[in-house]
Parts: sequence; C-alpha cells; structure tokens
Amino acid sequence: MENNQSDMLSLLAEVIASRKDQDAKSSYVASLFHKGTDKICGKMAEECMETGLAAKIDDKDEIVYEMADLWFHSMVLLAHHNIDHNQVLQELARRFGVSGHMEKANREH
Repeated sequence: MENNQSDMLSLLAEVIASRKDQDAKSSYVASLFHKGTDKICGKMAEECMETGLAAKIDDKDEIVYEMADLWFHSMVLLAHHNIDHNQVLQELARRFGVSGHMEKANREH
C-alpha cells in the first residue's frame, strides 16, 4: 500500500471495511466490530484521554501518536455504523468559515 497522505483516510477506511466480516480472532479491527459499539466507544474514550494527557505534558510526538490512535478508532466507529468518513469531511466543509458560536447556535439538535 502506497503511503499517499492525501488518500490515507480513504485507504484506512477500505482496510477497516475489509475487516468487518473477518474472524474476530484474526484481526484486531474484526474483534472490535464483533464486540460492538460499547467496546469501540471505550477505545475512543481511552485514546481521547491519552491524547489529552500527552497534550497536558506538551509531548508533541506522543500527541501525534495518540491522535493517530484516536482517529483510527473513530474510523472504526464510523465503519461500524456504516457511515462514510467523507460525510464527516463534508460536515467540516459545511462549517468552514462559519463562526463556531454561530454554528453551535444554529444546530437543530
């Protein structure tokens, strides 16, 4: 697999999707899918905490490492719920250039 950073999320999404129906014993990702939303969310919470702790001690390398784990587990969660990561990118694009205060005030939910 070529490491083309602009396509990394798409490549990662493809690999994650390919693990969805695999045996849980053969793949970490398959084991997460098998264990379900609670396990995936637990991993996301763990990685979020670890990212925050790395930021608190201002360890830039550790922030990058933990953020990669958080993004990875976020991609697993999206795949578990059959959500294409491009929907998240489209939502970010929709918000681009809009004041965070304004965007929050205009949310319907």
